[in-house]
Amino acid sequence: MNYGVITSLSAIGIAQALKIVTNKKLTGKWHWKHAFTTGGMPSSHSAGVSALATYVAAHKGTRHTETALAIVFGTIVMYDAQGIRRHTGEIAQLVNDLEDSLISMKGDFPSLELIKREQELKELLGHQPVEVFAGAMFGVLLGLISAKLENNAIDRKLERLPAPGDMNRYQY
Repeated sequence: MNYGVITSLSAIGIAQALKIVTNKKLTGKWHWKHAFTTGGMPSSHSAGVSALATYVAAHKGTRHTETALAIVFGTIVMYDAQGIRRHTGEIAQLVNDLEDSLISMKGDFPSLELIKREQELKELLGHQPVEVFAGAMFGVLLGLISAKLENNAIDRKLERLPAPGDMNRYQY
């Protein structure tokens, strides 16, 4: 069983579920669709990569190559979530607003040819920095808990092994 994968996917799933709760606090209504959308509080991307990086660091050590890979990968994902993806969502919002303005102007300009899209562009793509930070902190917490649980399980298995001096009893 790969605890790193389980930890990371659990962080993503729990963060997605938390989006329902945080949206309820903001709007006063339950919207279950937020469990399946991008954007919002907390960032599930940040939670997943932070949980993985923290788990690997706590389990393997900070000098291990796997830790370096997880941290660099996580940093890129979090930068992208609050940077490029957020800006793409802001541009989508501007395009949607522009289209609405053009449609309202169409009555004043009969020669204006405009075909309205069936669906608006998706605006909630990325995250505000506070959403990324919250997801990262949640991921760090879950990663530490997961590594601690696995290390405790390993310690319990080691306690059940015979002591080195007792090994002679088991030789044939």
